[in-house]
Amino acid sequence: MTDFILNHEQAIRLSAFFGIFAIMALWEVYAPRRQRLFTRLQRWSSNLGIVVLNTLVLRLLFPTAAVGMAAYADTQEWGLLPNIDIPIWLKILIAVTLLDLIIYLQHVMVHAVPALWRLHRVHHADPDYDLTTGARFHPIEIILSMVIKVATIAALGPPVVAVIIFEVVLNGMAMFNHGNVKLPQRLDSVLRRLVVTPDMHRVHHSIEPEEANSNFGFNLSVWDRLMGTYREQPRLGQTGMTIGISTLQDPKLTTRLGGMLLIPFLQFKDIYAINQRTWGDKKREGDAKS
Repeated sequence: MTDFILNHEQAIRLSAFFGIFAIMALWEVYAPRRQRLFTRLQRWSSNLGIVVLNTLVLRLLFPTAAVGMAAYADTQEWGLLPNIDIPIWLKILIAVTLLDLIIYLQHVMVHAVPALWRLHRVHHADPDYDLTTGARFHPIEIILSMVIKVATIAALGPPVVAVIIFEVVLNGMAMFNHGNVKLPQRLDSVLRRLVVTPDMHRVHHSIEPEEANSNFGFNLSVWDRLMGTYREQPRLGQTGMTIGISTLQDPKLTTRLGGMLLIPFLQFKDIYAINQRTWGDKKREGDAKS
């Protein structure tokens, strides 16, 4: 099984991407959670355009990417896991779980550091919320993310198959939890005990800073619960909340590829970084007075 996955890595990843994309796109058509503000043509051309650009950049700078580093680390016996005598299935489970934790911590970091938030707000500036939002990141943030991932793999020494599994799961879950799809409330409640659901992650894309600085997980929901960053629902409800960033409302910036690439280099009064948030502080002040 492991050899099959390794020998067909590219085919598995591409098949998973296009298969999940097609399922989520159809789901959004037949059972949307929220009404769209922009047409798919207006947003998807730019959101998918930046995906193509990011893919080209990563291939140029990191020809073998995360899987290549995992293979090299394996030949050199680098990292923690090769030196622990446990079954391969347990190494895979540990590796996938720890890589997911790193993604959570990285996500918190790009919200907490103002300079990094400038990059990450490209993702949050999307005025609508659907499966393409999950892949909408500035190329510089994508490069930073890959550097962190490669360094983590070098230190951890995970099995190559674990990295492939993680990459497939991460991409699939990003499309799922950014989906503009409706789930039965009971099913959502059960699923979010383990994984991040669309309703759970959508809170993170609220225009309210206190809500945008919650629910950082992409795959496992446990990290938000353990770290105290979990928020069950937005203040105005799933259909009443506003998506995006209050200071970024110009469609020329938020829905066009050229504008999206410029966002990190533009100055805005409120950049929503965790250590500069105001909405939550005002709310706490109001609660204290009441």
